[in-house]
Amino acid sequence: MPKTNDAALAAFIARKAEIDAALDRIRAASDDHFFASPESVNWGHVTALADHAVLLKRITDAVYAEGEHAPRRGAEA
Repeated sequence: MPKTNDAALAAFIARKAEIDAALDRIRAASDDHFFASPESVNWGHVTALADHAVLLKRITDAVYAEGEHAPRRGAEA
């Protein structure tokens, strides 16, 4: 009989819920222009968004095996 790993599945679901909650918060902040009013936007806001974009790119690269996480050409699989 195959052994199931209920503990790993429960931990996976819990971590996924954490990610989903974080994504919901990021989406809400984005919808609210990251809490910046058009009259107050300055280069500091631009820099902050650029920093956030870099962090999000690291995540998407890891999830989709792109960028530095892409398989190396000629590397053995």
